[in-house]
Amino acid sequence: MTIRASIIGASGYGGGELARLLVGHPEVTLVHLGAESRQGEAMADLYPNLRGLTSAATGPSDAEGVARDSDVVFLALPAGKAMGLAPAMLEHTRIVDLGADFRFKDPHVYEQWYRAPHTSAGLLDEAVYGLTEFRRSEIRRARVVGNPGCYPTAALLAILPLLQSERLSAAGVIIDAKSGISGAGRGLSMDTHFAEVNENVKPYGVAGHRHTPEIEQELAVALGRPVTVTFTPHLVPMTRGILATAYLPLAGRITTEEATAMLEEAYAGEPFVRVLTEGLPQTKATTGSNFCDVAVRVDGRTGVAVAMSALDNLVKGASGQAVQNMNVMFGLPEETGLRMPGLYP
Repeated sequence: MTIRASIIGASGYGGGELARLLVGHPEVTLVHLGAESRQGEAMADLYPNLRGLTSAATGPSDAEGVARDSDVVFLALPAGKAMGLAPAMLEHTRIVDLGADFRFKDPHVYEQWYRAPHTSAGLLDEAVYGLTEFRRSEIRRARVVGNPGCYPTAALLAILPLLQSERLSAAGVIIDAKSGISGAGRGLSMDTHFAEVNENVKPYGVAGHRHTPEIEQELAVALGRPVTVTFTPHLVPMTRGILATAYLPLAGRITTEEATAMLEEAYAGEPFVRVLTEGLPQTKATTGSNFCDVAVRVDGRTGVAVAMSALDNLVKGASGQAVQNMNVMFGLPEETGLRMPGLYP
């Protein structure tokens, strides 16, 4: 089969990474590359890694026209943009939104955390949260998928199977995460200036990061009750990668071997989640790939399980997971176009 795929928001890091993955996908033809701010530029000029692989150039983001020509459209846009485009597009195509507009079931949660009204709230009931490993059957039938954020992907893959076991407590969960600078996007700002970031590590969004309610929503769905977490992200001076470390209070006696077995059982047969029994997750082992490495260690002295994960924020944390979801939506093997090792060292 050949899937006609388009990207709106092709000039940003998410769009560029989508283009990298899709030009090598054996079942995809790239049809449109929309980029409002960089129209008429060759993708190979915007992203030199694509030289010799595509001659495509960016064009206007005519949402309905793009939709008519496409089987699937990836919306790699800032929060608040996709909701205005989706209703008309869904008359002609299916959508994977890499932004936040279709991640939440409750529009009031979106409005509280993103400080803007949700203008397509009627679509939220049918939109599917695109954490592939846990929502596969729903994604298969979906017209619109809200691709998860990079931090929630890392956090949820590390802790969901452990909390579902009921042998660890969802009360008092703390998630500490570090991300490379590409997670801030390609736009210029003082916070992402080289001189500000280099040789520096800093927390941000403390007690108010927008990915917090996303994590809480999915934990509540999985556990059947409201859950609150403490989530603190940090910016570290590297280009790609997320390392998440979560602290889960024990609800009873459990060993590292038993907790690891829970992860192994949950991810048996999953193509992109690797459970580590020797060694611990590290970002460089996943750079450029769609893999997420997870591990757990139980500290019996303090009564805490430490769950860890590493992934590439632009791939498994964004565009790779979006392609994985597309594969599910169109009945392809999930690994199609994505089975590649990370770059190491």
